[in-house]
Amino acid sequence: MKFFKNKAGRAEELRIPRHIAIIMDGNGRWAKKRGLPRTAGHAAGAETFRKIATRCKNLGLEYLTVYAFSTENWKRPPEEVAAIMTLLEKYLLEAIEKMEKEGIRLFIMGDMAPLSPRLRELAELTAEISKKLEGFQVNLCLNYGGRDEIVRAVRKYAQDYKSGLVGGLDEEGFGRYLYSAGIPDPDLIIRPSGELRLSNFLIWQSAYSELYFTDVLWPDFSEAELDRAIEAYSRRERRFGGT
Repeated sequence: MKFFKNKAGRAEELRIPRHIAIIMDGNGRWAKKRGLPRTAGHAAGAETFRKIATRCKNLGLEYLTVYAFSTENWKRPPEEVAAIMTLLEKYLLEAIEKMEKEGIRLFIMGDMAPLSPRLRELAELTAEISKKLEGFQVNLCLNYGGRDEIVRAVRKYAQDYKSGLVGGLDEEGFGRYLYSAGIPDPDLIIRPSGELRLSNFLIWQSAYSELYFTDVLWPDFSEAELDRAIEAYSRRERRFGGT
């Protein structure tokens, strides 16, 4: 248990999750409600991500995983996809400047092959910087899909098995073929925007995660809302299938 002062100013003893994952949803609806282009919603959502990541670090979390761009998001209008990619490039550039100073590691989860050479270059650079750091880690799910991740893992295992590099398979062994190898499963998954589903996010890793849903759209998701999610998590009893 850890003490922290929530945004209402109360000092509470709460069970702080080791790993929180967030589906950053609602950017487009946020913009539409204000008569703005969807790209404005993504820009506002990016600012929210920065604030929430800082709050997670200050609370003592070890890992924050966010769903930034899914394998299905390519179906969106080309101008919207281009805007998202521009924001991602901007974020990675900022991260490269601040990672060492702020002690934040950054890890990309997803298939980078379809992305631009520039984004792949920046992702590789953040990975190199992260190797030199310890502490809080942000996992950015980029061109990521939970089912796609599992299929890729199965193919990699099959190749290694055929080559005689591995034998029988169990859950722990399979986990080593996932993008998240070496990263603990999320304790808490947060879904803003009122949707009540995981949307192909961390399908394998979420088996025993606690889920928290809120109607707040992602650009309006505040530090206080994060605190409420952690308060709700802290009140739950996690049995992992036991009695």
